[in-house]
Amino acid sequence: MRYPENREVAAGLAGDPGDWLIVAGDVAERVEDVVAVLADLAARFARVIWVPGNHELWTRTKDPVDLRGAHRYAHLVQRCRELGVVTPEDEFPVFEGRTIVPLFLLYDYSFLPAGTSTSAEGLAAAYKAGVVCTDEHLLYPDPYASREEWSAARIAYSRARLDAVEGPTVLVNHWPLTRLPTDVLRHPEFVLWCGTTASADWHVTYRAEAVVYGHLHIPRVTYEDGVRFVEASLGYPREWKPRQDRFGVPAEVLPRVVLPVPADDFGIRP
Repeated sequence: MRYPENREVAAGLAGDPGDWLIVAGDVAERVEDVVAVLADLAARFARVIWVPGNHELWTRTKDPVDLRGAHRYAHLVQRCRELGVVTPEDEFPVFEGRTIVPLFLLYDYSFLPAGTSTSAEGLAAAYKAGVVCTDEHLLYPDPYASREEWSAARIAYSRARLDAVEGPTVLVNHWPLTRLPTDVLRHPEFVLWCGTTASADWHVTYRAEAVVYGHLHIPRVTYEDGVRFVEASLGYPREWKPRQDRFGVPAEVLPRVVLPVPADDFGIRP
């Protein structure tokens, strides 16, 4: 975690005995920082469920772990397993009859800015507006040829696993599963880095009672097709401090299922 204020928020998270904690990504950028925060949380909650955000997947020169792309993600998964933290690669846990499904879908540039019809046009519009996600420089797709190809593989893998699930679910992904939450973005061009149209109906298809996501730094609860969508990001201190009296940390998703909001960065760079 880059900001001391955000570290204090994470350190102060506590729940009742038996509470589960959902961590919706963007814990930190350095692997050891991610592990340290998750280890601390795992000691205080009955179960911790983590999905990666784009920040965990960045490869920075300041991080001694210089793995890239899917190799970096696999390393994070292994470190989480050593802590007993559930990842998108593990057996889905069941909480009081609901299957909690951690997902890692990434994004594929299919959320297009208004006035564009292809990803190339969308990216050109974003660069022209000076709204370009840091992912373009730090989130490598290795060994895939592109982030779109990696996302397609993750979507196919996740869909196959979900098809085997019966009964109600809680779907968790760092990026929004539908486009609707992005309609309030301050910089609409940033929508390119916010998800994939491939998951637009998953909350209905897979019988979700709730959907948890992060990434946008706009904490709120919305409803689509009668399903509760909970945005669980915290953001920069300058973003969350003015609204801290209006949003609880952690927020309740289901009875005794709670989530923190530890995201550090929205990732917009002019």
